Amino acid sequence: MVTFENDYFARQYAAETALAWPLLIDAERTVYRGYGMLAASWWDLWGPATWRAYLREILKGRRPQPAHGDIHQRGGDVLIDPAGIVRLHHVGRGPADRPAVGSILQRIVSRRADRSRH
Repeated sequence: MVTFENDYFARQYAAETALAWPLLIDAERTVYRGYGMLAASWWDLWGPATWRAYLREILKGRRPQPAHGDIHQRGGDVLIDPAGIVRLHHVGRGPADRPAVGSILQRIVSRRADRSRH
């Protein structure tokens, strides 16, 4: 996992989520730029998809947390296999735009199945 947040917020996130893998800090945002994760527009940040995502969280009893970093920095998901091949590259259009966890896990399972056949 990669973040651009400072050390304090990165450690806080890792502790709150019981993160089970390394969290790397890309303060210069080199990795973000390399994967095309540039600045998000106002509409991407505050459009209907974001409000729907916040409402879903509220209905689950979770309160949205205030932002403390650069809210314009796009996030995304990149899945890289052990051979260094990018298997998923998704640049988020806003805070609510993430691939479903099931679809990411399916890529991992499919890849394992492909390897076991060879």
